[in-house]
Parts: sequence; C-alpha cells; structure tokens
Amino acid sequence: MIKNKKFLYLIFGIIAIIVVIGFIFNSALGKLNSTSYGLWWLVILNSLIFIIFAFSFTKPKTKRDWRSFGAFSAFLVALFTEMYGFPLTIYFLSGWLVKKYPGLDIYSHNSGHLWDTLLGWNFNPHFSPFHILSIAFIALGFLLLANSWGVLYKAQHKHTIASSGPYAYIRHPQYIGFIMIMLGFLLQWPTILTIIMFPILVFMYIRLARNEERDSLKLFGNRYKEYMKRTPAFIPKHLRKGGEKNE
Repeated sequence: MIKNKKFLYLIFGIIAIIVVIGFIFNSALGKLNSTSYGLWWLVILNSLIFIIFAFSFTKPKTKRDWRSFGAFSAFLVALFTEMYGFPLTIYFLSGWLVKKYPGLDIYSHNSGHLWDTLLGWNFNPHFSPFHILSIAFIALGFLLLANSWGVLYKAQHKHTIASSGPYAYIRHPQYIGFIMIMLGFLLQWPTILTIIMFPILVFMYIRLARNEERDSLKLFGNRYKEYMKRTPAFIPKHLRKGGEKNE
C-alpha cells in the first residue's frame, strides 16, 4: 500500500492529465483510421508501471528529489501519450513522410519507431539495433538507480558522504540513471516533445547536482572536497580520454 501522499497526488494528477489529453485528441483520432492509437488505458498503465518502478528505487523526500522525479515522470507521460494515445509527431510529419516513403502505413505502430522508418528499414523494429540498444540503456539506467539510491539512503541516515557502490565511480549516478533511461526511450520511440524535453531535463539535472554539491560542501567541508577530487561528477575516469580533471 502506498502511504506517500505526494506520490498519490502525482499518480492521480497523471491519470487526470492523460484523461484530459485523451478527451482533447479523441475527435482527431477518428481521422487517422488507425487501431494502433487511442489506447489510453495503455498510456496510463505504462506510465504508472515505469513511474512506480522508478519510485520504488528513488523514494524522493526533499523538494529537490521531487523536482527530479517529477520531471522524469513528465517525460514518461509525454512519451507514452504518443506511443499509445495520439501520435502527434507522426501527425505533424505525415505530409513529408507520405511523400518521402510512398506506400508506408504511417499510422501503424511500427512506423512510430521513427529511426527505423527514416532509415527505410522494413523488418520488425522490435529487433532493430535501436530497439536492442534502447532496452540496454533502460535496463542499465534502472539498475544504476536501484544501486545508487540504496547507497544514498544509507548515507543520509548515517549523515555521511555517499561514496560506495556507484558513488565510488561518479558523484551523481542517480541523475545519470535517469538520463540513461530517457536516452533509451528516445532511441526506441523519438517524438518532437521528448527530443525537446531531453536536453532541458539534462540541464536541470546538472543544475540540481551542482546545488547538491554546494550543500554537501557546507555540510561536510574538506571531506567532500577530497571526495570531489578523486571522483568525477558524471563520467567515470576509465571512460574519459585524457581526463584526469574532474567535472
């Protein structure tokens, strides 16, 4: 049973938003002549599954935690709304797509895998390199979130610096986890809205990370400075070319 009131409000808010979006686009759906969309129950179901799954790992407590989690939730709702509800990106690009790819059923679900469509790949998109890479990014992102927030939770209760597990390699693995999941979904199902949202959310996560570091420096002083010297902010040392300096 979920006891967090803020999370319950978020869930009810998401359901209400999806219902309103469905009502707005309901008349336009009839013009598409497609059975692949208008599945608003799938929009709600997939949004809730991934949001609750992420919440089980992150358990946001501070306003900063809720901002990062709320932004991630908004990205997922925007994504699944186009994946199962109304294909706004395909709708906007329909004129160009019909001319560029004659004979293409642009409102079939497979056509929504736009990277494959743009490359002219005709095989099942669920077996394409983009989809396989997408699953890898999403799975690794959730795995990183799970491992990161467990370490962070213990450190917060002990009032110490989170420096073990993923935090031994980078200072902000939780934000990298969110970014990896979003990048994975962009590889699988790109939309105009989520492509616009992605760099904005990345910038927001970087700012949140910097704010957290200022707070940690006030709280832990030189101990956190030493941690910053030996641990990069976002990219592990072994993945960086000639980068001894930390971000």
